[in-house]
Amino acid sequence: MYDLAVAGAWIEFAVRWLHVITGIAWIGSSFYFIALDLGLHRDRNLPSGADGEEWQVHGGGFYHIQKYLVAPKNMPDGLIWHKWQSYWTWISGFVLLVLVYYLGAEFYLIDPTVADLAPWQAIGLSLASLAFGWIIYNTLCRVFVDADQTMLMVALFGVLVLMSYFYTSVFSGRAAMLHLGAFTATIMSANVFMIIIPNQKIVVDDLIAGRTPDAKYGKIAKQRSTHNNYLTLPVIFLMLSNHYPLAFATPYTWVIASLVFLMGVTIRHYFNSMHARAGHPHWTWAATTLIFIAIIWLSTAPAVTVDAPERAQGAGLRFAEAEGFADVQDIVLGRCSMCHAQEPVWEGLHWAPKGVRLETEYQIAQQARAIYLQAGLSHAMPPANLSYMEESERAQITAWYRAAMQD
Repeated sequence: MYDLAVAGAWIEFAVRWLHVITGIAWIGSSFYFIALDLGLHRDRNLPSGADGEEWQVHGGGFYHIQKYLVAPKNMPDGLIWHKWQSYWTWISGFVLLVLVYYLGAEFYLIDPTVADLAPWQAIGLSLASLAFGWIIYNTLCRVFVDADQTMLMVALFGVLVLMSYFYTSVFSGRAAMLHLGAFTATIMSANVFMIIIPNQKIVVDDLIAGRTPDAKYGKIAKQRSTHNNYLTLPVIFLMLSNHYPLAFATPYTWVIASLVFLMGVTIRHYFNSMHARAGHPHWTWAATTLIFIAIIWLSTAPAVTVDAPERAQGAGLRFAEAEGFADVQDIVLGRCSMCHAQEPVWEGLHWAPKGVRLETEYQIAQQARAIYLQAGLSHAMPPANLSYMEESERAQITAWYRAAMQD
C-alpha cells in the first residue's frame, strides 16, 4: 500500500511536467500571434489582397508573413491549426486538480476554519464553479460583442472579484488561489474550443464550398483571443501562488487575487502598445509597481489568527491513531517545527515555509504524506539536514506511514 504514495507523487510530477510543457507552447503561440497581429504593416497595397504583412528574422532565416482580414480566395494546402496546446494545457491542469485537490480534498481543498465541508461538497462546488465561469463569461461576451469592449472588461473584472471572494469563503487559501486560476484558464481554453476553432472551421467550410466567409466570425474569434491575452499573466501568477504563503495565507487573499488581474492588464497593455507601434506607455510601469506594492502590504497586514484544531479529525485520524505516531510527533516537533510554526524560531524565517505548520497533532496528521515523502523516503527535509535528523528517525517516519496505510 505504501507504494501508492510514491507512484502518486511520480504521476503528479509527470502530469505537472506535461502541464508546464503544453502551457509554454500555448502561451508562447498566443503571445506571438497577438504581437504579430498588432505589428502587421497594413499601409501597403499587397497584390495578394492580404490585410497586412510582416518580415521577421529568426534562427538565421527570414520569414515573410501575411494576414488576411477574413480569408484568402482559395483554401490553402497544409493549414496548421493552433488548438491542441490549449486543449492539453487544460486537460493536464484538470487532471492535476483531481490528483491533488479532489483525491486529497480533506488535506488540501478543505479548511475547516473557513468552511466545514464534506469532500463531495467541496468537489461539487469546484466543478460547478468552473462550469459557471464559462456560462457567465460567454453570456457577457454575447451581450457586449457589438458594444464598448471596455465595459465588457469591467464586467468581467467584477465577476473575477466576486469569484475571488467566493473561493476564499469556501476553500483553503492555497486552493482558493488555484481555483481562481483554474476558473480563468477554463474560460480561456473554452474560448479556443467553443468559439475560436468552430468559427475558423465555418470560414474554412465556406471557402471549400466557394462561398464568401462572413467577417463576423473572425471578429468574434479576435475578441476572445484578445481576452485570453490579457488573462494569461494573472493565471500564471495564481498557479505559482501555491508555493508562496504570503499570497494565499492571508485574510486578504481575495483582494490580492483581484489586484493581480489589474497587473495583468497593465503589463499586457504596455507590450501590446509597443507591438502595435503605438508608443511605450511607461505609466503602466508605475501602475504595475504601485499595485504590486499594495499586494506586498496586504500580504503582511495585521489580521486575526484562527488556530487550527489541536487534535486530528477526518482523514487525519488514520495517521494520528497509527502505530508510532507519538514517536513521529516528537521527531517532527524536534526536527521540523522550529521552521514550520506560526512563529518560526529559526533565524531569518518570518513565516512557515509554504505555509505548512507542524505544531499540533492535527497539523502533523494532515501533512502525513508530505512528511513521509520528504523526510521519510527522501532527504528533502529538513533542508541540508540542518536539524540533524537521524536515519533511524527517518525509518520511524516511514514505518509509521506504512502502518497507517495498511490499517
